[in-house]
Amino acid sequence: MHVYSEELSDVSRYIENNRDLSLDDHRAAFGSYLERVSRFKKVDGSTKMLEIGIGTGWFPILCKANGVSCKGLEISPQLVEYARQFGRRYGIEPDIEVANIEEYDLGQEQYDVIIASSVFEHVEHWHPTMKKVYDALRPGGVLFFESTNKFSLTSGEFHFPLYGWLPDSLRYRLRVARQGPDIMKLGIDFNQFTYPLLRRTFRNVGFTQILDRLTLAKPEKIVSPLKRFLVRVGKQFRPLGELTLLFAETTTFVCVK
Repeated sequence: MHVYSEELSDVSRYIENNRDLSLDDHRAAFGSYLERVSRFKKVDGSTKMLEIGIGTGWFPILCKANGVSCKGLEISPQLVEYARQFGRRYGIEPDIEVANIEEYDLGQEQYDVIIASSVFEHVEHWHPTMKKVYDALRPGGVLFFESTNKFSLTSGEFHFPLYGWLPDSLRYRLRVARQGPDIMKLGIDFNQFTYPLLRRTFRNVGFTQILDRLTLAKPEKIVSPLKRFLVRVGKQFRPLGELTLLFAETTTFVCVK
């Protein structure tokens, strides 16, 4: 991974696809993040948070609007500039900077909460980076992690049937053919994760509690009757739950140091 100063096509596409979204459009996701994190760590004005990969910047912007300290790191200068402009529309100057997380010094025991949503699939050397994230959390600190799920039937990375199932080389060739060679500079998903792989990694770096999407789910809040049924059955019969997770849209975890 490298920081590229020039305009990149995938970043431009991402910005255009999100340009019409207001800050209010992100409040539900913001509340969802904090609800899951706050089960294990109180989030208030004294909480020190970090988001890795800010996208359009809505999370650190909403944090600041709600009196919560959140620093944002983003490898794309285009996205950092867009996020600053987005915040200024609401009179907010977010605390964000351009940084390559593979090289950036996160320090030791600096943060209470770290958010890494839709970012680690793009981190080429992700194992040592995950150790850095663990080290940067204070004792009892919380990581909210969300990323790709290899065997999902659909993918947020690229709309192609069974995209995550493809070998890396074929995924790369497909993306370059459809989106141009600069997709390999920024935007390519180096990693398609699985729940077992991530559980092992989180355990190996030292997390004491590792809670997956199924464990975190609250059936009473799920609108779809089918999904609500699958979650309830999966919670009662873990082998069926693991089968459900195998094909889930994302890998989602909350991990406690």
